[in-house]
Amino acid sequence: MRDVKRYCLLAFAVAFACLLKFHSFGRDLETVGNFRGANLLKEDWNPLIADTVNEKKLSLALDHREYTNQDTSIYMDDNLNIMVPADILSEGLKCSSHIYGKEELRIEKRNDAVRLTLGEAEISVNKKKHTIESPMTERKGRYYVSIGEISKNIGYDYEWNIEKNQASAMDALETASIFPVSYDLRQRKRTGEVKDQKNTGTCWAFAALSALESSLLPEEDMQLSPDHMSMSNSFVVDTKNGGEYTMAMAYLLSWQGPVFEKDDPFGDGKTESGLKAVKHIQEMQILEGKDYEKIKEAVFLYGGVQTSLYFALDNIMSRSGFYNMEQQAYCYIGTQKPNHEVVIVGWDDNYPKENFSVNVEGDGAFLCQNSWGDGFGDGGYFYVSYYDTNIGSHNIVCTNIEDTDNYDKIYQSDLCGWVGQIGFQKESVYGANVYTAGGKESLAAVGFYAIGKNTEYSVYLARDFKDADSLKRGEKIAEGSFKNAGFYTVCMKKEIPLKAGERFAVVLRLKTPEAVHPMAIEYAADEATSRVDLTDGEGYISVDGKRWEHVEEAFSCNLCLKAYTNISLEEP
Repeated sequence: MRDVKRYCLLAFAVAFACLLKFHSFGRDLETVGNFRGANLLKEDWNPLIADTVNEKKLSLALDHREYTNQDTSIYMDDNLNIMVPADILSEGLKCSSHIYGKEELRIEKRNDAVRLTLGEAEISVNKKKHTIESPMTERKGRYYVSIGEISKNIGYDYEWNIEKNQASAMDALETASIFPVSYDLRQRKRTGEVKDQKNTGTCWAFAALSALESSLLPEEDMQLSPDHMSMSNSFVVDTKNGGEYTMAMAYLLSWQGPVFEKDDPFGDGKTESGLKAVKHIQEMQILEGKDYEKIKEAVFLYGGVQTSLYFALDNIMSRSGFYNMEQQAYCYIGTQKPNHEVVIVGWDDNYPKENFSVNVEGDGAFLCQNSWGDGFGDGGYFYVSYYDTNIGSHNIVCTNIEDTDNYDKIYQSDLCGWVGQIGFQKESVYGANVYTAGGKESLAAVGFYAIGKNTEYSVYLARDFKDADSLKRGEKIAEGSFKNAGFYTVCMKKEIPLKAGERFAVVLRLKTPEAVHPMAIEYAADEATSRVDLTDGEGYISVDGKRWEHVEEAFSCNLCLKAYTNISLEEP
């Protein structure tokens, strides 16, 4: 009798599936109201339909980016809605998406503000509430929401194709800007505490970590140590001489930090050795100079953007004709190069040009967080005109921050990071770094710099390395491209087992439009990089992937090419 009931339920499911071929899940299920017994058996056949969908490959296309249940854990729930992890919405829908207080999801795109609360069958859209079928839910520490419900409330066209087992959401206003005319991360609790660098030259470290803290908020509120970044790095610098953003990148990307402020407090003149990074930074993008739309997009999607200024002020007590103290408005127009690092945390396209002490062409300004304490500007914040000579010329943002259990080991020989570049006067180049597996491990990812926009890459793995000829036998394991310059981590679709003690080579082909030296290198370029160690790496470079030169011997440099592994029980 139980089997008979199951066969009946399956029959209902098949009939219902046929009806769904002509209807979208975004519509009311009242369209099946004439199907005999449907309402009575909904609690039985809905789970069967969902099981049938989830057992197959289920895919979701968000603005041409594909996610599947095999790699992103999307699923159909018992209300027949496609549920997606909230942490993919920012990337997939190009929106601001954050969890507040571990129970409220806030989504912003253009002028729309959407809020959902964990477990509540209600959605707020621009402060107007209405009911939904599938509330936000939590599974194994991740939050899930109905992509159909989200899509229709931020101007997306949503469809379900039962034949392909695929949902899709496309921006109906694809050509429109994704963000409003003004934006302020302070109002969204996405700025960290304003800090004071005192009389040190560590604005670069304060700006880098304030930007990182902003990128972690509101989900994680961390106080990170500028003292450790400025004193426990691989450069020859002190807290008076200063630094710049590539040094911050090198420190973070090599996992030398960040560490908590409480473990290495600022201002005591010393640093604590042996501290472990509390986060692993796996991606930092460098935005093209003066591309204000990209800067706004980065603030909107990721958080604070570190940038450079020529600052005519020496301290909180000084005065300058470029700074209107009453309006907390700054604009420098001249030929001086940048000498100060701050964090862009918002903008206002209509900020009045009259607020600036110098004549500017039009309205508009970025909201910046300084590191001179809350006595400067408006509680530590001030506006910088769009027409400032240097604002937005050098910009960096953290775009992938992971917990420290993401990989078991990092292999690298570039603790000073991107110091210079190498190549053969061509857009393309081959490079390879050789490492020795410390145990039975598996190659999980590789990391490297793209030195310019629209860089294409191919990654190969050469097993059982013996000499440069071994590099010709590399097997392709990844390929793709990056829109922006920066450092990127490329994950393997499937981890590749390595034997204990095996010498393996990660081989990288890069092609960067208009570049003549596409490969980032570490070398002793000046006093700050004079401690570069060439004995910790074995790298090779080639114009065509056939003839190779040893970079440490021939060019006195290390290649910026890292490998990440996990302890493995699988035999290679």
